[in-house]
Amino acid sequence: MKGSTLIKVASQSILKNKMRTLLTMLGIVIGVGAVIVMVAIGQGAQSQIQNQIDNLGTNLIVITPGSSSSGGVSRGAQTYNRLTIKDADKIKRESLYANAVSPVVWTRTQVIGGNGNWRTSINGVSPDYIVIRNWPLKSGRFFDASEMRAMRRVVVLGHTVAEELFADSDPTGARIQIRNVPVEVIGVLEPKGQTPDGNDQDDVILAPYTSVQTRLSGWSRIFQIMASTPRPGDVPRAQEEIAAIMRESHNLAEWEENDFTVRNQNDLADAAQSTTEVMTLLLAAIASISLLVGGIGIMNIMLVSVTERTREIGIRMAIGARGRDVLTQFLVESIVMSVIGGMIGVALGFGSASIIGRATGWSTAISPETVAIALVFSASVGIFFGFYPARKAARLNPIDALRYE
Repeated sequence: MKGSTLIKVASQSILKNKMRTLLTMLGIVIGVGAVIVMVAIGQGAQSQIQNQIDNLGTNLIVITPGSSSSGGVSRGAQTYNRLTIKDADKIKRESLYANAVSPVVWTRTQVIGGNGNWRTSINGVSPDYIVIRNWPLKSGRFFDASEMRAMRRVVVLGHTVAEELFADSDPTGARIQIRNVPVEVIGVLEPKGQTPDGNDQDDVILAPYTSVQTRLSGWSRIFQIMASTPRPGDVPRAQEEIAAIMRESHNLAEWEENDFTVRNQNDLADAAQSTTEVMTLLLAAIASISLLVGGIGIMNIMLVSVTERTREIGIRMAIGARGRDVLTQFLVESIVMSVIGGMIGVALGFGSASIIGRATGWSTAISPETVAIALVFSASVGIFFGFYPARKAARLNPIDALRYE
């Protein structure tokens, strides 16, 4: 029997009992739709996390105090702090791969100006910081090396701070007070959004690290050192080079553990992505249970169909149909039912993912590969659960089938 004829006969058989067919396909529809929605949410989360990681900077390398292990015992980064401005200067002076280096001095305090006051983070950095973070300005300018050396009282506001203190007006040129230190606002940064751990990157004020050290924090140690490379391929070599420079700067012997940790942007991305991938697989596995239930439903209905059509099977065999022809016919019916259910499920999944995304503000993403896998899986369910009823029909004895009432 031709393939087109098989599909035609299968479709006619399915349409004879529309309500029963619809209820049978419901499990496949719900299963495929649930898998599409869960995967869409998971892939959307991965995409959003990747965007947040990219927002952290361009080819970013971060040096933090403390070693990840010491004497074979895990201690964790930032166990103790030996980072200094001299370390940052040495990296900038000697590194062949890092094109931008900035120390980061951090403090948190109250800021007064404009329409009121706001408690925020003050990051003391160098002019290279804006290059490392790939952070454009919304208005004004960034401070330069001469202003940093002169310890000028100038600051650049993050978007959140600018909105809280000055609402919709441009604060460039205005004066604010950080603790008891009056400073001039020379620029406002473009909004960056949240980090992968949920912190607002825009709730910050950037100032020359020299000014922050002498006038605000009073700390000689620095919070971290940030660096970047011109090309992504240079990051691994830059990490090795920076580690060697830091060991020399801290006079560490060969047998001594690092008292610092060097991480890159990809390390952060891999940690975040692996978590979301596990969650996506878990959600998809849970949703797939509906496909299993739908497959069992198809098998039950096909068994009922074989019983109802026993005489029809007997007649077909009596006029020359072979067992494999009968098997193929019933198997095609099962596959057609599954594929139609899968297509409806894909449409339902697309619609549901879009509605959920708009209602919750979550990011959702559906790749063509996901749709293809869902359809192939639904067809596989039809083959797997339809094979037993089809084989039962093919093995019927024609004489017994004709006598069946």
